[in-house]
Amino acid sequence: MDWVDVGLLLIRLSLGATLLMHGWNHWFGGGKIPGTAGWFESLGLRPGVFHAWASVVTEIAAGLGLVVGLLTPLACAATVGVMAVAAIVAHRPNGFFVFRDGYEYVLMIAVICVALGAIGPGRISLDHALDIEITGLAGFLIALLVGLGGTAFLLATTWRPAKTPAE
Repeated sequence: MDWVDVGLLLIRLSLGATLLMHGWNHWFGGGKIPGTAGWFESLGLRPGVFHAWASVVTEIAAGLGLVVGLLTPLACAATVGVMAVAAIVAHRPNGFFVFRDGYEYVLMIAVICVALGAIGPGRISLDHALDIEITGLAGFLIALLVGLGGTAFLLATTWRPAKTPAE
């Protein structure tokens, strides 16, 4: 047994389960899709219903991809994108620390996903079983640039935060 592969599996399982739970919560928790849509609208993400469903689909797909280790750089890119949007739109105004609802937590998830994109999912993964592993610079760039590129596109096209009185 290679302990590096066990470590990568544990990282993928914890990240994937976290994403799955976030997606599930946006879909079925508290206010369900209407509540999530309303919250996204309040953050300036319009239309809120589109963003609610986009977050659900992205988080569940990325979570499943991470859990099973399938198309890992793309699952990492999706995670980076979701976390970057959350960091900028919801957490940035609150500073760094998570106990103040800052971006510390989402930054950590995103950075770990970029690293996982570079390292790869390990041998305990569908990527390895199907011989489709993309690691190294290619995995790193996919996770980072596709994730941040998606964030930039989404924010440029749909983020319309309310103007403050000073603006």
